[in-house]
Parts: sequence; structure tokens; C-alpha cells
Amino acid sequence: MEVDVLIRNAAQLATCAGCSKPRRGKEMSYDVFLEDGWVAISGDRIVGIGKGTIPREIQTGEDTVEIDAGGKTVLPGFVDSHTHLVHGGSREMELALKLEGVSYLEILSRGGGILSTVRATRAATEEQLYDKAKKSLDTMLLFGTTTIEAKSGYGLNMEDELKCLRVADKLNKSHPVDIVSTFMGAHAVPEEYKNRKEEYIDFMIEEVMPRVKRMGLAEYCDVFCEKGVFSIDDSRKILTRAKEMGYHIKIHADEIEPLGGAELAGELKAVSAEHLLAASDSGIQRMKEGKVIAVLLPGTSFNLNHGKYARARDMIEAGLPVAIATDYNPGSCPTENIQLIMSLACLKMRMTPEEVVTAVTINGAHAIGRGKDIGSLEVGKKADVVILDVPNVQYIPYHFGINHVDKVIKNGKLVVDGQRLVY
Repeated sequence: MEVDVLIRNAAQLATCAGCSKPRRGKEMSYDVFLEDGWVAISGDRIVGIGKGTIPREIQTGEDTVEIDAGGKTVLPGFVDSHTHLVHGGSREMELALKLEGVSYLEILSRGGGILSTVRATRAATEEQLYDKAKKSLDTMLLFGTTTIEAKSGYGLNMEDELKCLRVADKLNKSHPVDIVSTFMGAHAVPEEYKNRKEEYIDFMIEEVMPRVKRMGLAEYCDVFCEKGVFSIDDSRKILTRAKEMGYHIKIHADEIEPLGGAELAGELKAVSAEHLLAASDSGIQRMKEGKVIAVLLPGTSFNLNHGKYARARDMIEAGLPVAIATDYNPGSCPTENIQLIMSLACLKMRMTPEEVVTAVTINGAHAIGRGKDIGSLEVGKKADVVILDVPNVQYIPYHFGINHVDKVIKNGKLVVDGQRLVY
């Protein structure tokens, strides 16, 4: 068989293979590490993988792209399972408030935070939002991210929620990075519904969510379950109706206050619960029982500078599958750099490098319903591959703050070469 791409001589090749379900507990530390590893690709699929001598049936031709990965580490493309990709404006002016000790929820109550971004997003054209989001996707790709989840939630009305979701849909069709969309109209209560939260929830449930579903613009539905935003009862109402409409569900849970969002995620059997800084022991247990994936976001804790991080070690030791993601957004975590998040997960949440790789590959893929197709290097899976100029997996979080990526292959095509976009 003549292949389209052949990667050979990898110093270390981590396959993350054999994961039909999210990895949990000690499984998160396990991987198949191949020295002198090779990967063969035909079309957009992996057709061979191994170490040492390449079998005779794997043939190269005049048009085969051959890549020498000598001295480098080869991994599945990174999966960023929690982002707020599409938004207008930025919020750098809030940095001074944070330094003065003004809390995230206090900034929101003053009309800043999410509501500030809502105003900027509503004022932006679809083309402006597309260009801004494309730039961020390019940056993510350069850092090795090949698939993301993108939440709406900065429109908070019919017109602008649809606008943001259309942008994500267009980018999914035109950009190498694959996008899985999540509807998050319950991100905050917009200013025109101030003191009328119940009316806003009904508007979302009765008008916006059905239309988004009919148009096929989102697979998932998420809600910001937090003190001063949407309560447990609010969140249960929204997510229960979302499941009835055919959405898969996620929840921003226990980010700031121990409200019981983790328990609700377990009760509703959500695909994932996200943030979880204040999740209780009972919440962790309920999530385990409900087969919920914990998506942890250490970059947000770092940027908010409150010193509190999710209890990743307790979750892993309790048998909960853990993914990590950037939470890329204009306020609490304005970074597209998944490698920085990997370092923070080690340094601040005491995850091992092997656990971190699992969290940004196969577990991240399962957190967005793509575990059967991406997140590991296996025959038959999509050829999403990242080649890093490091000798082993441990080196990635150790040498932090820089980009280790040399090459990225997405759907079988070389899209980053020598840290430059070539798609």
C-alpha cells in the first residue's frame, strides 16, 4: 500500500490507544510509548503504526510526504474541550480591577465581565467575528490543537446567538481545526432582562433553543450554574429541556461557590461538568456515578489569581475521568496556548505529565463526543498528529511558556511545518 504521509524515527511516540471509554484513575497514567516510532497515513486516516522496521506493505511513492521525527515526540492532536471561541472585543481594562481585588462576580454585577463582551459581540458584524475567531484558531493550531469545543453565550438574544453559532459553523467548514459547537444562551442574564431572569430562561427554552436545534448549529447545551447567575433549579430546568430537545448537556459547575453543580451534573448524567474548583466530595462521587467527565481549567484559576484550583488529584484517585482545556475567553482566561495549560495542570493541580497528555487527547475527545474518531493514534482513526521538538512527554510541561510544536498534521494533511502555518 502506497501511503500519503509517513512519519518515522520518533524518539517517543505516545499512542493513547485502546480507549473506547474515557480513562479514569490509574488508566490516566498508562500509555503505549514507542521508541523509534512510525505512523503511516493514507487519506485522512491512520493505516499503520509501530516501532522499528516499517513493514514491507507500507510503501512510499513519489508523492508521499516523509517526515523524519528523529529526536522528537509524536502525539495525537490536542483536543481543547472547553473554549468560548467566538466573541467581540477584549477586556484588558479589567486587569486593574482584578489587581485591586475586585472579584469576578462583582465585575459582572457592575455590568462588566460577560456583559461587557455581550455588548461588543452584538456590535460586531459576522465578518468581524469570523476574522477574530479565525486568528485565534490559527494560534491554537500552531500550539498543536486540532479539535476544539466552542461555546456561544455572548449574544444572549436570538439574533446574536445565531450569529455567533453561524460563525463557528463557517469556521468548522473552512478551517483545518474541527469545531464542536455548544449553545450557551444561559451564560448570563442580559441587561434588557435585568430582574426578569425567569422570563429570560423561558425565552431561551421556548424560542432560541428549539431554533438552534432545528438549524443544526449546536450539539451541546451548557449553563453557567453559579451564585448570582443561574441557580441549581434554573440549571436543572434548562438542561432537562435541552435533553428533551436532543441536545447533549454540559454544565459550568461549582466554579466559585459550592452550589451543587457537580451533584446536578451527576443527577442529569451530563457528558461533562466544567471548572469544578469548589466541587464537594459528594459532588465528585455523584459525577462518578453519573459517568460525567470533569473538564478542568487551571488557566482560569491562574488568571483570576485567587489561588484556588480544582482538586484534580482527588478526582483522579476517586476514579473520575479528567480532561483539561484552555477555557479560552476574553475575560477570565484569554489564552489559546494549550501547552501552558498542560504545565499549569502539573504545577498547580499535581497531575503527572502522562495524566496531562491523556487529559488533552483521548479524555478531551470523549468530553466532546469524538472519542471514537480522534484523541489517539490508532489504525482507522483520523490522522490528527502533533510532532513536538522535545525528547519525551515529560519535557512538555517541564519547559513551560514556549511552543514546542514543530509540525501538525490534520486530517492527513500537513498544516503546520517548522512552527509556520502551511495550510
